[in-house]
Amino acid sequence: MTWLDQRLFHQGRFTLGPPSAAVEPEINLIPFIDVLLVVLIFLMISTTFTRYQELAITLPTANGAASQNEVKQIHIAVSRDGRFAINGKLTDRSQLTKALSLANENNSNKETSANIQVNIDADARAPHQAVMSALEAARDANLSNIVFSSQTKK
Repeated sequence: MTWLDQRLFHQGRFTLGPPSAAVEPEINLIPFIDVLLVVLIFLMISTTFTRYQELAITLPTANGAASQNEVKQIHIAVSRDGRFAINGKLTDRSQLTKALSLANENNSNKETSANIQVNIDADARAPHQAVMSALEAARDANLSNIVFSSQTKK
């Protein structure tokens, strides 16, 4: 056995210098943080923060017979200054529930209150409290099929 084979046999590897300690691996976090900040800035710049007001959809069509049950309607008009009219008759806020109950009784000879639709036609500048009073009166009159009318822009 030569001196080289003995040296390799005793130490397990051949080195010319003094034996060195094992190097422990480490992860440097500073470049990692820099890369993450660049990605974050890129996402912030490229993201749009707009809210879509409506979706572009195409409604399906159906070929069927018209419904045999005609829906009875009660119209509640709320004016700009907070006045109410039920089916064209002016009504006070305190008498709103009673007038809706009477209109419900007049329309529900054979129908249940589920077949009666309440249309709330509120002015765009009507007070929020007036619209809420109309909703509350419809609830107190046991009317649950409530629709808000709107107008399309031309």
